[in-house]
Amino acid sequence: MHTDNLTTMYRAFGIGEKILNFAGAVESELKSRFEAIDARAEQNQLKVLKAMQDNRVSDIHFAATTGYGYNDIGRDTLENVYASCFHTEAALVRPQLMSGTHALHIALSGNLRPGDELLSPAGGPYDTLEEVIGIRPSVGSLAEYGVSYRQVDLLPDGTFDYDWIAEAVSDKTKLVTIQRSRGYADRPTFSVQQIGQLIAFVKRIKPDVICMVDNCYGEFVETIEPTDVGADMIVGSLIKNPGGGLAPIGGYIAGRRGCVDRAAYRLSAPGLGREVGASLGINPSLYQGFFLAPTVVAGALKGAVFAANIYEKLGFSVHPGGSEERHDIIQAVTFGGPEAVIAFCRGIQAAAPVDSFVTPEPWDMPGYDSPVIMAAGAFVQGSSIELSADAPIRAPYTVFFQGGLTWYHAKLGILKSLQALADAGILPGFSEDGADIRR
Repeated sequence: MHTDNLTTMYRAFGIGEKILNFAGAVESELKSRFEAIDARAEQNQLKVLKAMQDNRVSDIHFAATTGYGYNDIGRDTLENVYASCFHTEAALVRPQLMSGTHALHIALSGNLRPGDELLSPAGGPYDTLEEVIGIRPSVGSLAEYGVSYRQVDLLPDGTFDYDWIAEAVSDKTKLVTIQRSRGYADRPTFSVQQIGQLIAFVKRIKPDVICMVDNCYGEFVETIEPTDVGADMIVGSLIKNPGGGLAPIGGYIAGRRGCVDRAAYRLSAPGLGREVGASLGINPSLYQGFFLAPTVVAGALKGAVFAANIYEKLGFSVHPGGSEERHDIIQAVTFGGPEAVIAFCRGIQAAAPVDSFVTPEPWDMPGYDSPVIMAAGAFVQGSSIELSADAPIRAPYTVFFQGGLTWYHAKLGILKSLQALADAGILPGFSEDGADIRR
């Protein structure tokens, strides 16, 4: 009876019987993978809880502050919780950090000075950082302030080119930036262990170099973070993993005290640093979101694994592969044409609790060098820990799927994406009168 009722409910969302049967068979094969994800989530949940208990979180920390925000004990305690959880000396966790890109900009510009060099040993940065760095000229870029930039591309197999990295590190190299997730690049996401090996290599060449990790989409995917393997700073967005879907805005920078303090002076003003910045009454959402984050990330990971196996079995190129270990919540699927990318995103949008009736269209989004389509019917605008998908409309036409505050919502999103592709004639085998659904 339960199965019949569930099928009826999915059919009410417009999901065809062949899609349901195919997806059900795939899901049944993933039991052990899902159990492993839950086991990691349990460890991370206990880690977050211990950090909150050790810092004596109380309801007094949920009170709002305004104006300058002096003596905001809720804000200061939350930053201590992040520092405890990520095993760092300090943390900056602020609604004034408007996005992951903004947090990275603050961390970079706070710790680099004219004449310094920024090195990326993992190839090109995420699209929005190109203007921050000055790869694409932009007002206020690091290049305008006299900071030079070098990068070492990855080897063809997606691993670090240690020989060229050794050549690239020079007396001018002040900061090494490592992007954990792939972004829109055609390369694998790095494990924390791989990042630790790279940091150790760079530190042997130049011990005083600052190693910063763009941790976006990676928090709580593994049971350790880059700061556990030598990173001087990790940076991320609160409307991704660590906000747990409840944070309405914000970013974080965690790491060595000196690095965090310099970032704080850039965020506010010289002489003010971390002492100012009112929390404006959103502390309860930031605390509770961080508490829920391990469970929310587990749901998103299950959705990513499910998507990988679904689309891999249909013959599409997926990254990571269906059986690969996960190091972030993003699942890439390459379709080879814009029509399929657009249909996929429209299917994800149709599964949303907010704006499910909206039809996503590609547009010239600020910070990107090609039209981008985004599906995100989210409670928080732009929140990519919620069910979402986006893609640059350019070859090889890869869509990037992530999020889902619950596994069940992520599952529905994938089913709707399949249905949208079938309705667009891209997967004719899914039609009710079709035969084989595999490509």
